[in-house]
Amino acid sequence: MVLQAIKYSRGKLEILDQLRLPHEEVYNEINSLEDAWTAIKSMQVRGAPAIAIVAALSIAAIAARQLRDKEPIPPVASAKQAAQQITSSLHYLLTSRPTAVNLADAATKLSAVVKAIAEQLDGTSIAVLEAYIEAAERMLVEDVQDNERIGHKVISLATAGYGTALGVIRSLHSSHSLRHVYYTETRPYNQGSRLTGYELIHDDIPATLITDSMAAALMRTKGQSENITAVIVGADRVAANGDTANKIGTYALAILAQHHGLKFLVAAPRTTVDMATKSGADIVIEERPQTEVLNIKGPAVQANASGEKGIIGGSSMEVCIAARNSHAWNPAFDITPAELIDGIITENGVVEKDAQGVFQWNKVFDASDVDDVPEVDEAKGLGMLPDGITPAEPTAAAS
Repeated sequence: MVLQAIKYSRGKLEILDQLRLPHEEVYNEINSLEDAWTAIKSMQVRGAPAIAIVAALSIAAIAARQLRDKEPIPPVASAKQAAQQITSSLHYLLTSRPTAVNLADAATKLSAVVKAIAEQLDGTSIAVLEAYIEAAERMLVEDVQDNERIGHKVISLATAGYGTALGVIRSLHSSHSLRHVYYTETRPYNQGSRLTGYELIHDDIPATLITDSMAAALMRTKGQSENITAVIVGADRVAANGDTANKIGTYALAILAQHHGLKFLVAAPRTTVDMATKSGADIVIEERPQTEVLNIKGPAVQANASGEKGIIGGSSMEVCIAARNSHAWNPAFDITPAELIDGIITENGVVEKDAQGVFQWNKVFDASDVDDVPEVDEAKGLGMLPDGITPAEPTAAAS
């Protein structure tokens, strides 16, 4: 069973607090816009698609409670005021993580839904709230379906709750096309060691953790023996030319993959593709607090009588790992140039480059052509994630 990061029923939203993983599995209830904003900003929830879904459903849950209690708070007098209130709430949540394009895409689509209802002659505030709730709930269903399809597209391509890059790994593993995953720790926030590792263990997928700086050595020393053939990453925003913003360290993995002759693949739903952004030069990169680099958080460990170390019960602690008075630079993302990317896997197929090296998006944005996936050499398969790297059955690397 895939780990459930979001629990939703009409009027109630809970998220798996990813800051508490992998040592505690705790769900936090989102009761207000402020709760949602904080959860997204503090990275209690991660991943561009999940961020968008949490933002959309937080407003849906509030709206459902307003309808249930028949006492909208704050009071809404007209359909237009209801639509304006929802649009304002979406814009507020958009300020939490500006790099992730899925959030902006969801805000645009949902704002259009409520605006259309508000402009109807017989539109009411209740109709606006109901239309918003239904649209946000459809996004949740479609997000799960899209991510599952992304994984299945990879099986078609490489024979090689679901996740994008990790969804690829799940699909490869379930089809017995993948023997092992190498995944990186993903400093400074350690999403790889904390979250990717937790999910791989949860799903019983054989995997090995490496530090970010070990990727080159792994490719060089174990590339042939472990049949590592590709690196698979997710994305927070893909520009029209294919430049991709993803977790810091992705760019370095792309360079290493090219040098070692490995395929470098991006797994992302179409909502992550921002055709209004021409290139990576136009993507704003979020910079986070330097304390995330200078400090690290986790439970304490202690050696037993035989010298083996184990986790001590109790809450986590934060410790400083840098020299006193150190300063740190902490960009949350980097931009991988399109020329380093071999393919972009979407729910509607795999986008590849033409003879001129330009990504062709027409197919994946044409719903009538979702099954036409190019074939690849089955003998080579896939192999590394930037929260991870994957090995016949091929080995994959994941990040």
